Amino acid sequence: QVQLVESGGGLVQPGGSLRLSCAASAYTFRSYTMAWFRQAPGKERDFVARISMSGVFTYYADSVKGRFTISRDNVKRTVTLQMNSLKPEDTAVYYCAAGPDGASRNPADFRSWGQGTQVTVSS
Repeated sequence: QVQLVESGGGLVQPGGSLRLSCAASAYTFRSYTMAWFRQAPGKERDFVARISMSGVFTYYADSVKGRFTISRDNVKRTVTLQMNSLKPEDTAVYYCAAGPDGASRNPADFRSWGQGTQVTVSS
């Protein structure tokens, strides 16, 4: 497993932007599919975005497509989530996750999780 530490959450007004970062401990970072999930109070953990091992392929939930961008740096062992045009419904705890090649949108595919970072979108 790999240890993951998220940062960058906070309070932002609707229409604003935030950038989440996730730092990984594993020297084998480049062999993991990486993803972001989020969980609002009383709701299930939902897929947000994922990125392939090479960083070439990215996938997004329909609710964030066009507003969020996932990227990774395999040298620095980090994955980021740039969030623009934020909406109140984006409010949730955001989790970084690492999984094997081919991991999909299902949280059960991902074996390593960060502790989460709170994102609150409110005026």
